[in-house]
Amino acid sequence: MSKESFISAVQKSYSPKGASIYLGAGVFENEIVSDAKVNLPLRMMNRHGLVTGATGSGKTRTLQLIAEQLSSAGVSVFMPDMKGDLSGFAKEGVNNEKIDERVKALGINYSSSGFPLEIYSLSGRLGAQMRATVTEFGPVLLSKILELNEVQSGVLMILFKYADDKKLPIVDINDLKKVLNYLTSPEGAAEIKEAYGKISGATASTILRKIVALEQQGVAQIFGETSFDIQDLFEKVDGRGVISLLNVSDVQSQPMIFSTFMLSLLAELYQKLPEAGDLDKPKLVFFLDEAHLLFKDAPKAFMDQIEQVIRLIRSKGVGIFFCTQMTQDVPPTVLGQLGNRVHHVIRAFTPNDVRDLKETIKTFPKSEFYDLEKQFTQLGIGQAFVTVLDEKGIPTETVVTHLAPPASFMGPLTESEYKLQLDQSEFYKKYKDSIDPKSAFEILNERVQSAQRSQEATGDTPAPKGKAGKSTFEQVLASPITKQVGKEIVRGVFGMLFGTATRRRTRW
Repeated sequence: MSKESFISAVQKSYSPKGASIYLGAGVFENEIVSDAKVNLPLRMMNRHGLVTGATGSGKTRTLQLIAEQLSSAGVSVFMPDMKGDLSGFAKEGVNNEKIDERVKALGINYSSSGFPLEIYSLSGRLGAQMRATVTEFGPVLLSKILELNEVQSGVLMILFKYADDKKLPIVDINDLKKVLNYLTSPEGAAEIKEAYGKISGATASTILRKIVALEQQGVAQIFGETSFDIQDLFEKVDGRGVISLLNVSDVQSQPMIFSTFMLSLLAELYQKLPEAGDLDKPKLVFFLDEAHLLFKDAPKAFMDQIEQVIRLIRSKGVGIFFCTQMTQDVPPTVLGQLGNRVHHVIRAFTPNDVRDLKETIKTFPKSEFYDLEKQFTQLGIGQAFVTVLDEKGIPTETVVTHLAPPASFMGPLTESEYKLQLDQSEFYKKYKDSIDPKSAFEILNERVQSAQRSQEATGDTPAPKGKAGKSTFEQVLASPITKQVGKEIVRGVFGMLFGTATRRRTRW
């Protein structure tokens, strides 16, 4: 095939009539062809997408490039910052030899720019505190975080149903533990036996143990009030969409927590946003990095929820882009809904790598210009195979694309710049302090204390022998569930101190 036919094919596929995002220029026989411009129609951004590739292939800069152009088009963006190096969105990029070389090859004008940015954090230390109440999080996502099995997840469902029926707000972890303790007490067990069934003490103790383990990881503060208002994701500054960045660099050791929290935000968007129809551009584009974490060992109920959200949320003006290393990280039922693909280089070092490469190639439209299997392993940094949906919703010609450089700074803000960014943020001030409203913990405490006062006044049910004078707190501490949890905490502490860690020898 000739260079002219290549240019003609790319221009036919990638020249939308409406607004678009410029990704770069096509590559033909190792030549960057500036006339073969690769554009992604803005109105197709809510048809979802996938950005994949090996570590160091340029995925992060591709996300930066797309997010910047969305912001310039007035579209809000939400994305995680896995390594804490995307805060440079807020300031102009710096020209260097590599950028100049790339700009010249693409035949474009390069203008550096900063973008409106809000930084959030699950710990509250690196940005505005993102929280959700336990009720908002829901039993399916909470089961995923706690790594509960099917039976344990069923018990959690009962707990949520009971709390909902009895108007018991489960705001934070203390509320959750209180309701669970109550439902396994003689009074609570008798109350729920008819309508909800019996909860096994062993199952309840396992759940409570996992809740305590979550607290020990130092991330319990993500549950509570003031919970995050999703409307804050739609802010604009001077007509440009705000890029909301969730800095998760300080909770990287708990990947299941931050990936599931992002999905909870997505579920809330789906539940609360009105139908928007077919828009010329999305209201919000939501990036889910490390997407494989969402699907790893996911139970059916969890997968069903993800698939439903992805299938229906586009009609509410929200686009979702999954980011991961391999196409196979995303289940086929989800992958089939991702019309826009940007796939960076695949490293095929092992038989499994070769198998994955062949499977990936099957997901791309065939090309008369490339040997896909050979070309995939030879892509340079900042190059990718691209196929998107055109304005009619038809997959475009697969083209190797030399990607454009981002306009903002490719790296983190300095410590002083970062601090200034937070100090100037209204959302940082809005979510900084937690609120402890009257919720399940206080309501159930009042109920237990009221029952105790009533018993003492009437003398109907004297305290069992040996337990007279014990407070409610003492009785809870003496319960079998609490004792079992206590043992597990002690084991965990001893395991941490005297486990597999290498000990330093001391000379005497």
